[in-house]
Amino acid sequence: MQTTYSVEGMTCAHCAASVKEEVSEIAGVTGVDVDVDTGSVVVSSDATLATSLVDAAVSEAGYRLAS
Repeated sequence: MQTTYSVEGMTCAHCAASVKEEVSEIAGVTGVDVDVDTGSVVVSSDATLATSLVDAAVSEAGYRLAS
């Protein structure tokens, strides 16, 4: 399953790496692709993830999900 999220505040490869690292630690996540130019994060997972889990991981990286 793939879900796309919009993340605010990412401006560089370091930003993308931070978000990818934190989101990758969520149980069930099998892949994370980050596009800094569009602010999108595509999360592949075994099952549906609660948005709150992704939001918490993105926040831990220092960014936030766009509403």
